[in-house]
Amino acid sequence: MPTAYDLEPDLTPAEFIDLLHRSTLAKRRPVDDPGTIAGMLEHADIILTARTDDGLLVGVSRAITDYSYCTYLSDLAVDQDYQRQGIGKALIRRTHEAAGLNTSLILLSAPDAVTYYPHIGMDKHEACFVIRRA
Repeated sequence: MPTAYDLEPDLTPAEFIDLLHRSTLAKRRPVDDPGTIAGMLEHADIILTARTDDGLLVGVSRAITDYSYCTYLSDLAVDQDYQRQGIGKALIRRTHEAAGLNTSLILLSAPDAVTYYPHIGMDKHEACFVIRRA
């Protein structure tokens, strides 16, 4: 169980990629493109981590926010060996607190996690639209 949640704006791409592989998110992230991963980290407004006592990274939340109206939680990754321990829920709560509870927190769910978010009190929104990456 992690004991340390912290803002880590300098999280390295290598450590983030390693966690993405240990979570289910590597399937949907450009883990073979370290430059893109570096840009994702560099331009995020909030990078919140969960670590074990010995410093192992077991969770990351990466968000973009204006700190006034909305917060987009772009990545929520928890090591599969540490899931179902409340880490994801804590990362979401702490990310929202860091952005400001006056913001609406928005995320697009991974297909396998669609049932998780209502379970922790998030409302499902039916009107999301996307222009896919070129």
